Amino acid sequence: MTLEDLRVFVAVCQSGSLSAVARELSCTQSAVSQHVKRLERATGTRLLERHPRGVVPTPAGHVLRAAAADGLAGLDLAMRRIDEIVRGEVGSVRVTTGATTVRHFMSEAVVAFRRRYPRVSLEFQTESSSRRCFAALAANTIDLAWLTLGAPVRGIEQRPVVELPWVLAVRAEDPLADRPQVEAADLADVRHIRLPENSSARAHLDAAFADLGVRISSEPSVADWDTAILLTELGLGHAVVPALPEHDVHGRTGPVRFIPIPDLPRLPVGWAVRRWDALTPLARTFAETVSLSCAPRL
Repeated sequence: MTLEDLRVFVAVCQSGSLSAVARELSCTQSAVSQHVKRLERATGTRLLERHPRGVVPTPAGHVLRAAAADGLAGLDLAMRRIDEIVRGEVGSVRVTTGATTVRHFMSEAVVAFRRRYPRVSLEFQTESSSRRCFAALAANTIDLAWLTLGAPVRGIEQRPVVELPWVLAVRAEDPLADRPQVEAADLADVRHIRLPENSSARAHLDAAFADLGVRISSEPSVADWDTAILLTELGLGHAVVPALPEHDVHGRTGPVRFIPIPDLPRLPVGWAVRRWDALTPLARTFAETVSLSCAPRL
């Protein structure tokens, strides 16, 4: 049993496909199978079951996968910390988040962090949903995930940074544009440009409307919050979106107005990590820099 056997086995469990891992590693499927077979000989039991659409871990495989993933993550962290000790303030911070997050929440922090640590690489990986961010954390391919927080996830620590109020985005000439606020019930007859279908923000919003007994009519969903606001500006509907740092809530200038909706519960946003105390010092510093830069504005 080798570290490479364990790495390959964890990768196979995550992808559910021997051939996919073989393509990723630029080797044959037979070579991937040999890694798994060595582990099965060492443990004396089957670790994978074949299904029409791929492979899944057996009960014993689940146990080994969990232990191996934790152990490999610890080794990776140790090697990165050793690298920082040997090379000084040099390394990388790997972050996953939505497509527009860096612009809305991290731009100032990125500039400040790069000035302080010019030799550190900031690597951003875009994901389409919180679920995929959690999967990246579990796979140890990233250090930090910035996302909409929700129910507890096993093996993941969530740390809130800000709570975003909801606003109704309308064109300046819309009858609702001059109102100081709107109630959720006022939106029942308004056609909505929906938030991304698989996003946690949309799930929060749908649950809030359901709790208030409000049924809304909807246009097709869009890729992100910014697209919803753009379509509003183009006159294609209204959008209920989280109030972002640059939104001029209560303002009376610009082609789009943002009207508060006070009876919708705020949207919690922040960091998710495997273990906060296991982050590298550089990753922890970047997370804290982002938190400090955006919290006072929201």
